[in-house]
Amino acid sequence: MKSIQVLCVLSILIARASAFAPTVGSTKKFDTSCYSLTVPGMWGAGLNFGKGDFAFYRSFDDFMKPFTPEDREAYPEIFKIPEGVYEVSLTKPLGIIFEEIEVGKGVFVQDLVEGGLAERQGKIKKGDVLVAITAVKIVGAKWERRLIPAKSFDFDTVVGAIGSNEAKWGCNDVILMLERPGEADAASVDTFLEFFEPPFDNPWKQQQ
Repeated sequence: MKSIQVLCVLSILIARASAFAPTVGSTKKFDTSCYSLTVPGMWGAGLNFGKGDFAFYRSFDDFMKPFTPEDREAYPEIFKIPEGVYEVSLTKPLGIIFEEIEVGKGVFVQDLVEGGLAERQGKIKKGDVLVAITAVKIVGAKWERRLIPAKSFDFDTVVGAIGSNEAKWGCNDVILMLERPGEADAASVDTFLEFFEPPFDNPWKQQQ
């Protein structure tokens, strides 16, 4: 009965979701500038929001293409998805039943919808933890789709992120990164995810 209730709530919220409005709950102090990368402009603000090579996330490999061999050699920890973490692209409805790990923080795959896309694809397993997800952020007439760390997201925020990946913003899928418990090193995953955390003064950190 619990799984059915979760699925029903998920279906209703996805139908209502529009632009992603994250809960400002992350306390990470990471700043991509500390990496001294040779390719600037990963996070645009003001007139630069919605512009540049990083404004629309399609896949990890595609997102990292603009960086130079020097960057890859200097910071190998951010140019490879950690062991025990994988990326998957799904169209909606995803066919995943998420449940919170603890009240208001983190979600895991409680179950897969029988015959749904995620089950048919065969990559996602029960118990996998969502660590990042694509979401669309709209500021005025501009918008971006980014991969956003999701380990601290509650259930409603995850549903809002899923729903924000709409065709009118050029999205034909939702991209998720999931961690398989027991196969990943927590410290390596956290270091990797910090690279994708928006700076504190970026529009992604502000409620609209």
